Amino acid sequence: MTKRSTAHKKPSIALIGLRGCGKSTVGRELADLLGGECIDTDELIVRHAGKSIAAIFKEEEEASFRQRERDAVRQIAADPPAVISVGGGAILDKDNVRTLKQVATLVWLTAPADVLWQRIASDQATAHSRPPMTGRTAPDEVEHLLAERSPCYERAADVVIDTTGGTLRDIARAIVAKLDPSSLE
Repeated sequence: MTKRSTAHKKPSIALIGLRGCGKSTVGRELADLLGGECIDTDELIVRHAGKSIAAIFKEEEEASFRQRERDAVRQIAADPPAVISVGGGAILDKDNVRTLKQVATLVWLTAPADVLWQRIASDQATAHSRPPMTGRTAPDEVEHLLAERSPCYERAADVVIDTTGGTLRDIARAIVAKLDPSSLE
């Protein structure tokens, strides 16, 4: 479903949404479809820090991570790739949103909380590399964060795509169709 018209062309597409919505996997598929590169802000942070996001949160706390996230967003926006996979909490920072909107159309990838939790639980790499955010049990945390962050995602998003069904290619093609329907004809 399209939230509002995106007739303006921007050099990048930034994927936003909660952990488990598919930003990284859909981002790689979308970049492949477009013949470009996908950069993941979380992967950039890990590479620069030399440690996992969970370790950053444990050793340096969230404020340090959020500063690293702002730096990553600014770095990516300076030379934007075709697709940007944005960490789930980055959109909470208005400066990040403003920076991303200068170079990208923001696409909110959605899924219900139970689907997000199933995806997170089935991906052990994600389950162990990401810090808990609320102190709640994992399924409750996903539901809480989704309720808390959805208004921010909605305000920032130019386009909304449900990732509940379909293959990665189907979802990537749906994004392209919403942004430039003629490109798939």
